[in-house]
Amino acid sequence: MMDELLKEIRSCMVCKDYLPNLPRPIVQASVNSKIIIIGQAPGQKVQNSGIPWDDQSGNELRRWLGVTKEQFYNDQLFALIPMGFCYPGKGKSGDLPPRPECAPLWHQLLLNNISEVKLTILIGQYAQNYYLKEVKNQSLTERVRSFDTYLPSFLPLVHPSPRNKIWQKKNPWFEYQVVPLLKGIINEVTGTI
Repeated sequence: MMDELLKEIRSCMVCKDYLPNLPRPIVQASVNSKIIIIGQAPGQKVQNSGIPWDDQSGNELRRWLGVTKEQFYNDQLFALIPMGFCYPGKGKSGDLPPRPECAPLWHQLLLNNISEVKLTILIGQYAQNYYLKEVKNQSLTERVRSFDTYLPSFLPLVHPSPRNKIWQKKNPWFEYQVVPLLKGIINEVTGTI
């Protein structure tokens, strides 16, 4: 069932008229994935490679998680599900928001087929607004700072983009409180570190 679903997602053309490239939905999942990472949308580099988080943001995310590329791309450990499955294009101050069609169309189908989930990591405001509707009025910083209120189901994180280095400098608690906790959870769930 999961293999067929992934094949269907990867051949999706729903947004073809709104994208700067031909659709190339990027996703990784297995029925046995332990940790789901819900991000924003692939950047142009990831869209070109077809590999989720295959960029500087991915390098920083793997550092936060304390895992190697080999571990990260093991679908038995990690499901990598973006809010928008294709690169949405450039905006005035960075990439455009994820296409709104993807999450309602595919997320629940994917989540229904993953049976071993121990944690869902919500990266950035789009994933958090979608999955943490009851605290939509909180800022991203407030959500990340109160991360422990969402555990054990969810862990909200800031996006690991190099553009967010300024946010990290203004919020040093993230590196000293959240990152070690995150590494500990990942180690406990996956037993890989």
